[in-house]
Amino acid sequence: MIPLLREAFVYASSHRTELAGAFSQHLLLVGVALGIGILICVPLGIWTSRSRLASLTAINLSNGLRVIPSLAVLFLAIPFFGLSFTSAVIALTLLALPPILINTDAAYRTIDSAIREAARGMGMTPGQILWRVETPLALPVMVTGIRTAATEVIASATLAAFIGAGGLGLFVVRGFSLYNIPILLVGALPVAVLTLVVEILLSGVQRILEPPAA
Repeated sequence: MIPLLREAFVYASSHRTELAGAFSQHLLLVGVALGIGILICVPLGIWTSRSRLASLTAINLSNGLRVIPSLAVLFLAIPFFGLSFTSAVIALTLLALPPILINTDAAYRTIDSAIREAARGMGMTPGQILWRVETPLALPVMVTGIRTAATEVIASATLAAFIGAGGLGLFVVRGFSLYNIPILLVGALPVAVLTLVVEILLSGVQRILEPPAA
C-alpha cells in the first residue's frame, strides 16, 4: 500500500494545477447542490411539519427519489441539459433533498406543543415563535440532515466526471480507464478526507447548537 501511496503523491505533485482545479470544481458542485437543497427543504420541511397531507406527499416523493441511483439521474438529465455542470448539480441536489427534508420536518414536528403555547402566552406572534423559539430548538436535528446530505453529495460528486462536469472524480475515472490505482487514489483520497472533515465540522456545529440540558 505504501508504494501505491508514494506513486499517487508523485502523480498528484506533477499534476498540482489540474488537481487544484478538480478540487475547486468538486467543492462548487457540492456547495451548489447543498445550497439549493437547503433553500428548498427548510421552508418545505416547516410547511410539512404543520400539514399531515403535505408531509405524506412530500416525504414519500423524496423517499422515492432516494431509490434512483445518482448515475441514472445524471444520464436522464443529459438529453435536457447536455454534458454539463447543470446536469451534475440536478442529480446531486436530488440526492441532497431527502435527508434535509425528512430531518427538518421531524425537527419542527417533534417540538413540544407546550413550548409553543408558552410563547403565545407571552404575546409572541407566529413569526416570532417560529424564528425565536422553534428554529433554535429545531437546528440540531436539521444540521443532522444537512450532515447526512453533505457526506452523500461529496461522495456522489465523483460521478460528475462521467458526464464531463469535472471534480475529483476525473482522477477516479482516469485511474479506472488506465487500470492505474495510484491515479485513482489521487481522486479517491481527497474525497475521503473531505467527507471526514465535513462530518467532523458539522458534528461540532450540531453539538454547539444542542440546547443545554435541564
